[in-house]
Amino acid sequence: MTWDNLLDNVEELPADATLLTPLSQKPFHITDVQQHRVLIEYQGDSETVPLQREQFETLFKRVDDATGSFDLDRLPPGAEPYATVMSLHPRFTIDDRDGTLSESETPTASPLVDAHTVEQDDGPREEPDISVYADALLLIDALEQHDVTSLTELDVPTLVNLYTLLSDVQRNANDLRQEVRGVLLDRLHHDQPVSGQYGSVQRAVRRNRTLKDDEEVLELLEAEGIDLERVLTVDTSKLDDALEVTSLSESDVYEIEESEYVRKADVDEEMKETRLQGLKDQLAGADEDTTELQAEIEELEQRITELTSFDSGTSYHTRSTGG
Repeated sequence: MTWDNLLDNVEELPADATLLTPLSQKPFHITDVQQHRVLIEYQGDSETVPLQREQFETLFKRVDDATGSFDLDRLPPGAEPYATVMSLHPRFTIDDRDGTLSESETPTASPLVDAHTVEQDDGPREEPDISVYADALLLIDALEQHDVTSLTELDVPTLVNLYTLLSDVQRNANDLRQEVRGVLLDRLHHDQPVSGQYGSVQRAVRRNRTLKDDEEVLELLEAEGIDLERVLTVDTSKLDDALEVTSLSESDVYEIEESEYVRKADVDEEMKETRLQGLKDQLAGADEDTTELQAEIEELEQRITELTSFDSGTSYHTRSTGG
């Protein structure tokens, strides 16, 4: 590796370029390039971190020893930025899906560098063609019209409207969340958290167990000297059939607990569309050049983001219902 070539490529980056660590996806900026080191700062942290030339040379040797493809999982703690910066060199490339740093004959742009400044788009706003956006906009409108901190003071129609919109937002947000999750699963290859602007996620494994064939399981247990009566339980499906031909009632053999809940029965899509179109017309017909309106639009976008964003600190509980 030629140190001078690496520094030349580093210095060609815009001053506001954002780089990401390859595994944890932590954003950082290069603040200075010196003769024997590169200085960086992690986003949101004012502490300067020096990346030393000799450590870059050590990483190069590890890539070379790995026959041209180095597994980034083998990086020591705190060394991820070295791999990102090295990927700026034309001879090295990072595969962020496979989690490898490799020597390359063909120069390629690093996937971990955003060298473009995000500027305010002064052109016409384009609404995303997804259901959750429309429902969230309607919900925000309803929340602005009513004081939901005092739900007991609201009339029934208003509560019904709020419940319907909340239900629609939840359903459509969950559908979109699952689509996003599917794409993320293809890109997360490690159990380390990956951070974004609003939170972080990490790949996890859920372990499900399904019992094998009953006869096979019982034979195995019996061969190990297990008393089969200890593992045999009542088959509820057969029990229900037996109840139909006996004088026993359901409550004789089941502990029954009932809980009441509200279920959304219908949605007036036509009324939602009418109100939604009115909100869109208000936004489109207003004077977009005024500072006050721009502030209102930004506030609305922020509320939509807060409503639909992932909150890693929230727990969701499902109330069980009796059968």
